[in-house]
Amino acid sequence: MPDKLEKSSPKGQMLSVRNLKIEATSYPQGGAPRRISIVDDISFDLGKGKVLGLIGESGAGKSTIGLAALAYGRGGVEITGGQVLLDGEDLLTASNTRIRQIRGSRVCYVSQSAAASFNPAHRLGEQVVEAAIRHKLMNREEAHKRACHLFSILGLPDPHTFGSRYPHQVSGGQLQRAMTAMALCSSPDLIVFDEPTTALDVTTQIDVLAAIKHAIEETGTSALYITHDLAVVAQVADDIMVLRNGRTVEYGPVQKIIDAPSEDYTRKLVNVRSIRHSQASGQNLPFFEMIGITAGYAGGVDVLHEVSLHVAKGQTLAIVGESGSGKSTLARVATGLLPPSSGEVVLDGQELRPALKQRSRDELRKVQLIYQMADTAMNPRQTVGDIIGRPLTFYDGLRGSARKAKVVELLDQIEMGKAFIDRYPAELSGGQKQRVAIARALAASPELIICDEPTSALDPLVADGILKLLLDLQAERQLSYVFITHDIAIVRAIADSVAVMFQGELVRFGPKSDVLSPPFDDYTDLLLKSVPEMRPGWLEEVIASRKQASADN
Repeated sequence: MPDKLEKSSPKGQMLSVRNLKIEATSYPQGGAPRRISIVDDISFDLGKGKVLGLIGESGAGKSTIGLAALAYGRGGVEITGGQVLLDGEDLLTASNTRIRQIRGSRVCYVSQSAAASFNPAHRLGEQVVEAAIRHKLMNREEAHKRACHLFSILGLPDPHTFGSRYPHQVSGGQLQRAMTAMALCSSPDLIVFDEPTTALDVTTQIDVLAAIKHAIEETGTSALYITHDLAVVAQVADDIMVLRNGRTVEYGPVQKIIDAPSEDYTRKLVNVRSIRHSQASGQNLPFFEMIGITAGYAGGVDVLHEVSLHVAKGQTLAIVGESGSGKSTLARVATGLLPPSSGEVVLDGQELRPALKQRSRDELRKVQLIYQMADTAMNPRQTVGDIIGRPLTFYDGLRGSARKAKVVELLDQIEMGKAFIDRYPAELSGGQKQRVAIARALAASPELIICDEPTSALDPLVADGILKLLLDLQAERQLSYVFITHDIAIVRAIADSVAVMFQGELVRFGPKSDVLSPPFDDYTDLLLKSVPEMRPGWLEEVIASRKQASADN
């Protein structure tokens, strides 16, 4: 086994990171390569047997810092400055041979996806003991004995036989605990936990958290615990470092960070978590959330500025605002068509990957979009049957008669019937096209549908029919809707909660009864007073009122 160095780390710390800098190279189209800072001047200490939580939104640099503790740069990033001292030894200046000795013996890593980390062709036990045996830390018999002990303290069933199972024969929570056992088997000095419970449901998450906490206490190892959830890290960490855009926002003991944060960004994280907790005890637990979303397009100008909103299961959130307020940009972020520069998109407690191409097929299925203009959202060369049938094949593998039967069922649900199955979009009315667009979304069996002004191009009677259809489907399937509109009458008719957008910012948000009741902020007041009333002279009154308000200001 490799000898452990006796020199002590600064202040007796197991891990000391000093002025860490990590960069990547960007290759803009048509431009010269340029360096981008990923992590900028990060420093912290981690004592023996202690846990430091690294928290922040996607892109904050959490995982990059965690991997730097293994002297590793993921995805082509380069560690360009600073020190990573493991018990006094600087890993950034160590030879490749020395790094190979350290990884898997003194420093281990637990990833977010245990399923992707185990070889499906080998039994769990053999994989759990592999590093300990390869590094000659113990013989095979000793390694298997330690693995069984770890299975026991991690709460895995039948610890002495659990290792004989294959990865597909255990649950996700059990597999995540097995991965923790694999990291602990070598009795490392440091483990990096990279969001190990993010992919788990809330009840399984509790079990895994409890097992990890118990295992850390039992073995006395030090740990970096990476997460975006303050409530999670508060359960296992001694200290917390809050990160944003690769920089330290705040760093200190858990209780201080939670009870008395000194920075605005940390207070926002705490407040968001507090809001979720208070709602969790009620009937409107958030099902879909957008948290601190900032996003923009080419040119570097942000369109959205730290927008946070949510909607409960089976309910409708209406997003209102004038053209250019950022409503449709929010829809693009939610669906992954526009990755945000910061913030999180969360569905049923699980953070969705920011870019569409990064999302799994199941994540794509769960969130569907109905566009404003059905004309431009359909291939004019495909029949109604092909348009609705494509997602049935993509998500469920349906073909032939089974697919046709499901298409007919969906056509019946949208009140059109099988007579339309062989028609082309050009042979449909505006309302019929929009119904087909709804059927296409339903074909994926979604849990959330984002409706981007789907009735704005329709006449009132047809629009009312579409709205009724959407409400009926919501009641039948317990769908959640994010309904983007500029029509306050629609908001009053269908919404449970309302978000008012202005110039990329959220100016008002809450239950419909609260948002549409005074006192109003200036913009919401203007928006509501701009709703046409069915009486002569209304327009003149509004114009006169605005002139008076302008003169008063």
